[in-house]
Amino acid sequence: MHAYKAPLRDMRFVLHELHGSAELAALDGQAELTADLIDDVLEQAASFTETVLAPLNAGGDREGCRYEGGIVRTPKGFREAYDAFRRNGWSAAAGDPAYGGQGLPASVCKLVEEMICSANLSFGLYPGLTNGACAALAAHGSAELKSAYLPRMISGEWSGTMCLTEPHCGTDLGLLRTRAVPRGDGSHAITGSKIFISAGEHDLTDNIVHLVLARLPEAPKGVRGISLFVVPKFLPDADGAPGSRNGVSCAGIERKMGIHASATCQMTFDGAVGWLVGEPHKGMRAMFTMMNSARVSVGTQGLGVAEAARQAAVAYARERRQGRALSGAKQPGEPADPIIVHPDVRRMLMTARAWTEGCRALCSWVARALDEQALSPDAAARAAAADRVALMTPIVKALFTDLGFEVADLAVQVYGGHGYIRDNGVEQLLRDARIARIYEGTNGVQALDLVGRKMSDGFGRPLRTFFHPVLAFIDAHLEDDALADYIGPLAKSFGVLQQATAHVAASGLRDPEEAGAAATDYLRLFGLVALAYMWARTAKIALEKRETAGPDAAFYDAKLVTARFYMERLLPRTGALWAAIRSGKGATMALADDMF
Repeated sequence: MHAYKAPLRDMRFVLHELHGSAELAALDGQAELTADLIDDVLEQAASFTETVLAPLNAGGDREGCRYEGGIVRTPKGFREAYDAFRRNGWSAAAGDPAYGGQGLPASVCKLVEEMICSANLSFGLYPGLTNGACAALAAHGSAELKSAYLPRMISGEWSGTMCLTEPHCGTDLGLLRTRAVPRGDGSHAITGSKIFISAGEHDLTDNIVHLVLARLPEAPKGVRGISLFVVPKFLPDADGAPGSRNGVSCAGIERKMGIHASATCQMTFDGAVGWLVGEPHKGMRAMFTMMNSARVSVGTQGLGVAEAARQAAVAYARERRQGRALSGAKQPGEPADPIIVHPDVRRMLMTARAWTEGCRALCSWVARALDEQALSPDAAARAAAADRVALMTPIVKALFTDLGFEVADLAVQVYGGHGYIRDNGVEQLLRDARIARIYEGTNGVQALDLVGRKMSDGFGRPLRTFFHPVLAFIDAHLEDDALADYIGPLAKSFGVLQQATAHVAASGLRDPEEAGAAATDYLRLFGLVALAYMWARTAKIALEKRETAGPDAAFYDAKLVTARFYMERLLPRTGALWAAIRSGKGATMALADDMF
């Protein structure tokens, strides 16, 4: 089984060279953030994920979580790893310094998240959900709730969840039935059942803080009548420590295709004491703070799995010997050449490389917008960054998880029959990757969000945060002969995206089903153009630095080759997507329901 190694050189490239990490120091609270400090954080994260988390991944998958009379036991080694994770400060990395956090920017934390997800996706879900819960409490909770819960959640002593889904309602939360009845002392009694709750019960922390969607008495129907409540497993005592047990319990855990070491729980709330977060009937607004954070993180999960799968595939292709190169034996002294010499194997490896490194560059671009949204001293810059985050969130979530699954599938294919064998590890990556396309809103829902909300919001204002910089980059380099192989394809595909955007907007106004039928293809088209923008910018930097890079010249040469591969072999898919979008809803919606 291949041992994961964090791709630190590429991470430094996207953070320092592509997106200019020096600019982070101008943001509020980041004056002391230097390139050396960032590199130290990344190196420490690499060491922890490689030596502590990665060795637990296969065993955690085989053992899984165990449900024992309402208690969930995580696999062997997970509790010790979590204790080390917390002691070393990783739980607090992104946290608000006012509550004991380190305040590291998203530009750094997303790269750390990627390493965690590459090394052990199941483990990463426990602290990842806590980060999202902290974001929702910080943005919408009262001062009392924040002081009571955030310090212990940020430290990792307590963990967090979000409890949305019920047996009868998933995406359509307007059907939600969980009730919240005032108790007369400012708290509420929460009653109902929730399913598919990641980390709803486990043995890693002293307390688990659930953020629960529920309805108050006389609440309006639908999503306009949903409120958000904080419901701890143990009620804090007078000193803030875990006190008496609350009326919340785990009724069981799911037997799943993948992420076996992550507890996916059925939760029962039986008059559990909870406190309102934010305003009554405004729970969706508060929960979306957590969900949007979680969606970017789920995209990062796809990226993390892709990197782990890519590394495994490359290592195997270098070692496995089968046949001879079509151009003649490369290693005539051996009985066969390594399979990396074969064009189709190289096609798969180059595809994996182009997807993975492109997604990392795009993730860091979106992470920079997250930082500017939260920390820029300029109000206009914060607003523009917020628009970019809103636009790119469904793209990051859907595109990265689709491509993460594709890269894991390619890794299995590179391994051949050995990829289908559990002991070699890549089939676990494929199984683990599959859920990321489903939870936190299926990828189809992300596409509907893009065409139904983000495209039309503010008369296209979020779109301009992507369209304007891409157009400016193309215009600035259109006459640069050295960049012709990269700018030309980017310009052509960007023109297609502009046409597709106008088409979907116009057809959707006439008939919403037209926009719905085009949504998934449109999101993929948008994502491919966004990756092309990252690869064109990457090529520009590589061309500028390769001549004076010394021993590092090979790194920049590889970037140029990969960028060319992307432009020649992957970006042309935009043409087929545009054709599918233009075809309309006709054949998609023509069959009667009973004919399927």
